[in-house]
Amino acid sequence: MEKIKTVLELLQSKHRSTLGYGLVTLLTVGGEKIFSQVVFQCPCNATWNLPYGLVFLLVPALALFLLGYALNTSTWRLLTGCCSRSTSSSSGSHSALTCLQINLAAALAPLTWVAVGLLGGSFYECAVSGSARMAKYLCGNLNSSCAIKLPQVPCNQQEAEMQDILNQLKAQSQVIGWILIAAIIIVLLVVTSIIRCCSPISYLHLKFWEIYSQKEEQILLSQATEHATQLADENVKCFFECRNPKDCYTPSSKAWKEISALYTFNPKKHFYSLLHKYVSRKEMEMSDRLCSMEGDTVVPVLSFVDASDMASTDGM
Repeated sequence: MEKIKTVLELLQSKHRSTLGYGLVTLLTVGGEKIFSQVVFQCPCNATWNLPYGLVFLLVPALALFLLGYALNTSTWRLLTGCCSRSTSSSSGSHSALTCLQINLAAALAPLTWVAVGLLGGSFYECAVSGSARMAKYLCGNLNSSCAIKLPQVPCNQQEAEMQDILNQLKAQSQVIGWILIAAIIIVLLVVTSIIRCCSPISYLHLKFWEIYSQKEEQILLSQATEHATQLADENVKCFFECRNPKDCYTPSSKAWKEISALYTFNPKKHFYSLLHKYVSRKEMEMSDRLCSMEGDTVVPVLSFVDASDMASTDGM
């Protein structure tokens, strides 16, 4: 039990977004294998091959893309209350960059699905064998019956000469899949390198900030649970005992709103989170607060502060 507890604590200490991406990738690969081997059955029909293959290749990718949006905390942080709050050019640029980050994160799973599907070859073989345009390219100088037999290729109902076409389709699919994987890796590496290069803080400072964000979220969740339990308990007791409730302070809607905005960074007077800024507000005069708005920027390397479920870590 102690060893299991140690492993769990080690996993929890890692950057959760990295673990999340890895888990999503593994689930996507596993799901693709199940679909391609158990669910997918190419109809081997000239009419249905193309739409059937494309549906299995692209529709799950679209579903994973939308699921990536739904499971991303930053999506709901950005959308919650967006219709009721005023917008400015500054907040608009912050929202645009956040949307870009959400899109990149949500695209990981669908791109993985497409890449793994192409490496397997089943979806591509089925779709291309039903395309009349590709039939002209694949059959070439072969006999005229090649185009008629082509839809039967994925079902292994073909002559020896059609086996070459099947091998060609599988090779094309796998080459495209490897090219897509290589492109994803290169783009991720380049983008990550650029973001790290433009980081306004050092490597160890960034690690400290990540630890702070995780601990702040854990403590906020614990305190919120305790406070909500006390408030609910007091209200229920007052209902049954017919008495007035005791004073139980709960932060106002304005306070919650102030700690729930998107993250911005100010090198002159930065905070590790909006909660950090909120509790330090009494130390700043109004003039200082207005001046501190100058120089606020969105820093992608600090995007993890928006990824928590409870504590918005939008610092200046």
